[in-house]
Amino acid sequence: MTMALPVAMITGAGSGIGQATAELLAAAGYRLVLFDRDEKAVSDTCRALPADAQAIAVTGDVSCEEDVRTMVRQVTEHFGRLDAVVANAGINGVWAPIEDLKPSEWDEAIRINLRGTYLTLHNAVPLLKSAGGGAIVIVSSINGVRTFTNPGATAYSASKAAQVAMAKQLALELGKYRIRVNAVCPGAIDTNIVASSEIRNREAAEVPVIWPQGSIPLTDGEPGRATDVAKVIRFLLSTDASHITGSPVFVDGGQGLLR
Repeated sequence: MTMALPVAMITGAGSGIGQATAELLAAAGYRLVLFDRDEKAVSDTCRALPADAQAIAVTGDVSCEEDVRTMVRQVTEHFGRLDAVVANAGINGVWAPIEDLKPSEWDEAIRINLRGTYLTLHNAVPLLKSAGGGAIVIVSSINGVRTFTNPGATAYSASKAAQVAMAKQLALELGKYRIRVNAVCPGAIDTNIVASSEIRNREAAEVPVIWPQGSIPLTDGEPGRATDVAKVIRFLLSTDASHITGSPVFVDGGQGLLR
C-alpha cells in the first residue's frame, strides 16, 4: 500500500524563508498549501516549484480569522489531511523609542506576528490531531530571545519572545497527540522583511557599543540565506527530528552570541 505524501502548510510563503522552505519541502515530496497576503508573490512561488509538485496558493491576511480559516479549508478540500505547519508570516514593523512608538504600531506588530501565529495554530491543530500527529515550526527570531540590541525593537522583540513561549507551552500540551512544536530563531538573513520595517529616532533608543568588525562570526559579517533557515525547518519537520520538541533553534552564525 502506497503511503500518501505528507501535506505542509506554510504562511508567508511569497518570499524569503517561506519561499525557500516551500522549495525544499516540495523537493522532499511534500504537498503544499502556500499562504501569503501578496497574491502575485505566493502565486510566483507556486509556479517556480517543479512541474510535478502538488501545491496551491492561497491569499489572505494571517491576522484575519476568516482568511486563516479559508486557508485551512483549502488544506482539507485539496489534500484531506495536514502533517506539518510552518508559521512563518511576520513583519518587522516600526522600531522606535517606547515613548514614540504609537499604539497602532505596537498593535500591528502583535497582530501579525503573534495573533497570526495563534490563528494559524488554532485552526491547524485539529487537522494535525486528525492525522494522528505532525510537526509545527514557528519562525521566531534571535531578537527578544537571545539579542536585545536593536534600538526601538520593543514590539517586534516582544512578539518574537512570545512565539518561543508558545512553542514551549504547546510542545507540552500537544505531545500526547504526537504533535511536535519547535521554533527557529534566525539572525540576520538576506530576505525582504526590511520592506516591512520603519526605524524612527534610532539614536534616542540606541546604546552605543563598538563591536568587533563584522557582527556574524561564522560568515565574516555577511547575513545568512533564507535557505539556511529553510534547511533547519525541513529537518525539524522530518522524522529525523522525531524526539525534538519545545526547542528554539538559533540560525544566526553566532550573531546572537556576540551581540
